[in-house]
Amino acid sequence: MTQQTIGLHVNPSNETIRLGPLAVRFLTTGENSSGTVAAFELIVPGAQRLAAPAHRHDHYEETIYGIDGVLSWTVDGKQIDVGPGQALCIPRGAIHRFDNNGNQAAKALCVITPAAIGPQYFRDSAEVINAAAGGPPDRAKMAEIMRRYGLTPAPPPAQA
Repeated sequence: MTQQTIGLHVNPSNETIRLGPLAVRFLTTGENSSGTVAAFELIVPGAQRLAAPAHRHDHYEETIYGIDGVLSWTVDGKQIDVGPGQALCIPRGAIHRFDNNGNQAAKALCVITPAAIGPQYFRDSAEVINAAAGGPPDRAKMAEIMRRYGLTPAPPPAQA
């Protein structure tokens, strides 16, 4: 056995992080991939909007692979539905968010390359989202967490 194969694990984290009704479960992290990739499963119940603000990341790409249901991603103002067997690569710098506009729960695999964020980002975000008890999370606290982990929140949408 080589030094590199010592300590390998399937699904190194069995933790499910709950952000309100959303669930995130990491399948691999930067610590398990020499920083090259992080992958997590995202489950979004039907008729759920993302509580966190739209954002961009300048240091990594995010690829979404649909497993069940349909997530509607808005990337630089364009809506793109991602369903089972479909993939979407969100390039660095693109402002994006997602919603589940359907009635069925959606499940997606999200891959971050390189592995610039991990479970702690979602744990910290969950504290703020869950403290809002179903209402809108504290935007200033969410923005601070996002910036700490290299995400840039988009300005709030203009009010009509």
